[in-house]
Amino acid sequence: MIRLALLLLALALPAAAQEQIVAGMSQNRVSITADFDGSEILIYGAVKRDAPPPEGRGPLEVIVTVEGPSTPVAVRRKDRVAGIWLNNAEVRVDSAPSFFALATTGPLDHILSDTDNLRYGITIERVIRAVGITAEADKAGEFLLGLLRVRTNEDRYRVLQGKVELTEDTLFRTDIVLPSNLTEGEYKVRLFLLRDRKVIAHQERVIGVRKEGLERWIFNLAREQPLLYGLLSLVMAGIAGWGASAAFRLVRA
Repeated sequence: MIRLALLLLALALPAAAQEQIVAGMSQNRVSITADFDGSEILIYGAVKRDAPPPEGRGPLEVIVTVEGPSTPVAVRRKDRVAGIWLNNAEVRVDSAPSFFALATTGPLDHILSDTDNLRYGITIERVIRAVGITAEADKAGEFLLGLLRVRTNEDRYRVLQGKVELTEDTLFRTDIVLPSNLTEGEYKVRLFLLRDRKVIAHQERVIGVRKEGLERWIFNLAREQPLLYGLLSLVMAGIAGWGASAAFRLVRA
């Protein structure tokens, strides 16, 4: 009898809103050609609900990340030895993205908990994998900070707080600029909905980045026929040198 009463009570209560992401992108493929100077991707979406937004909970927040292909990285530290700056220590990072951008609707510390950041691996610190580097060098954490600093200065790692526009707790959009020095491969796009600093829904999409035309031909030649690629490079360097010398003589004449 008690179970029946509880069931009837549950049915009488309003259903909690299940919020999901319906997202799209302005393009899901980027071609790297000889004159490629970067690209801008519009990422947009809406929040799908099967009931009105929940009352008594925090505001809706959105996080969007774009992550390029990951590779191992050797991080070196320079120390002054006998008055000369030399590479004196090195650690090996197992995997670090070639590009990473994170855009949010608000300050990251205010909208994302450490627990959910660890669970979903949202920020760049959680994406980089560096297992066992503490045994490779003293103060190994400084090497990771150095990697983050260098790639941030190169504009390869970006944190764009407040750059996701959210309208009426339903529609959102952001623009992510991809640099000209893109690494070929699949770029993972992840979208997160959050309330009370917790992830309530997430979705993943992919952008394919591929060399095309002359860039593709040179790339394949370097991988598949390195000897021919090396000889061709020497010939092109010789032609360029001869052309520069001829131009210099013509100017002097």
